[in-house]
Amino acid sequence: MATSTPENTHKQSQWQEVVTDWSADRQVFDMPWGKFMMWVFLLSDTFIFSIFLVGYMSVRMSTTAEWPNPSEVFALTIAGQHLPLILIAIMTFVLISSSGTMVLAVNYAYQGNREKACQFMLLTAVLGASFVGMQIFEWTKLITEEGVRPWSNSMGAAQFGACFFMITGFHGVHVSAGVILLLLYGNKLRRGDYENKGYSIVEIVGLYWHFVDLVWVFIFALFYLW
Repeated sequence: MATSTPENTHKQSQWQEVVTDWSADRQVFDMPWGKFMMWVFLLSDTFIFSIFLVGYMSVRMSTTAEWPNPSEVFALTIAGQHLPLILIAIMTFVLISSSGTMVLAVNYAYQGNREKACQFMLLTAVLGASFVGMQIFEWTKLITEEGVRPWSNSMGAAQFGACFFMITGFHGVHVSAGVILLLLYGNKLRRGDYENKGYSIVEIVGLYWHFVDLVWVFIFALFYLW
């Protein structure tokens, strides 16, 4: 029959303390548990987006068919003027602006100004929803007017449609999820649910939103400008 030694008892006590601390929502690595888990999620998401973008670049450089010119594919005609990438430029401006409003929301939250924090979270959500709306318009135009499909493309390389819908669609899902998070936690903040818990949740949502914005910068540079 195994006997318990002082050394084994000490090790068991240490593990019990670790389990107790983590399960009690204590701080991990000198940061709140929720913030730490958000960083873990963002790190894993970074790998996924990196794989998508590297795969896209590999397809782009290896295909023998002519790759469509993004300046022409994503151009709009407004008041008789042919404007290359005008919609994409507006989408980029809107999304980058939303990062600024998110920064203000976090700043006001830590100042204890709940009303201002809620207002800027709502404004960020509105900008995010506007981005998604413009992306839906972009998709609709490509599908109905240009005839682009995930499996075919009348303007050149068939892989163009698959790469475009996969990368922008995956990013669009992230933006949509971010809008939902902003509305959900903004409402909870407005009700005063975090008066006694602190406002770190606003920063956690902000981390996710800034990540989504940063990913778009890479998509914009590699897919629309290259």
